[in-house]
Amino acid sequence: DLQDLVYTANLGIVLDHLPGGNTVIISNFASPPRTGETPVGVKFFQDMGYEVHVPPAKFEGEAELKHLYGNVYVGGYGIRSESETYDWMERTFGARIVRVREVEPYLYHLDCTIFPITRENTLVCTDLIAREEVAELEKFTNVIPVTRDECFWGICNSVRVPNQVLNSSHIHDLKAGTEDYEKEKQKNRRLEDIAANLALEVAYFNLSEFHKSGALLSCMLMHLNRHAYKIALTA
Repeated sequence: DLQDLVYTANLGIVLDHLPGGNTVIISNFASPPRTGETPVGVKFFQDMGYEVHVPPAKFEGEAELKHLYGNVYVGGYGIRSESETYDWMERTFGARIVRVREVEPYLYHLDCTIFPITRENTLVCTDLIAREEVAELEKFTNVIPVTRDECFWGICNSVRVPNQVLNSSHIHDLKAGTEDYEKEKQKNRRLEDIAANLALEVAYFNLSEFHKSGALLSCMLMHLNRHAYKIALTA
């Protein structure tokens, strides 16, 4: 009865800055239909030998918390997750979490507006994030601005593997010349330009079936490690 369990980015996050990489935070869901996923996640990771924790406040996993480097993370709050969760993580696990308030009801997880594409560079929807929050982010990462429209079309819902960026695109299902086609093409070209400047390539997957529930590629993946980000790239 857990139809959203496929969206594993919401299930939790493995804290990459801790030794051993075996500490996982399982989500405390705000959405009533998803609360049943928490005991599934707890049992699965306990069976895998992980140290498992559930936060006291609302939190919806890796989709809301992006690792930059070291103990530095970016955390989204205000719609599905609560800032109190990040207070708890900082006290309990020694993390440093830069907070970003989410204000767009449709882009209700952080992975819709922020994507750390390398250890040094992060795509950020500067249209939707307060100026002071962007300034705080700039203390820790090089901010690559992306627009609100590009985020609606999924530019930040990407996943980095060693030298590739994975992204969802159904452009071949769209009719050339239509508004939808032009916007999808614009998003793809912008992502390809950013990736090329960082010595990365882009690979696309047609996930149009999942678009019906408002999901894109990053929604369907939960990292167990981030080894891809440790590979040095030469631009």
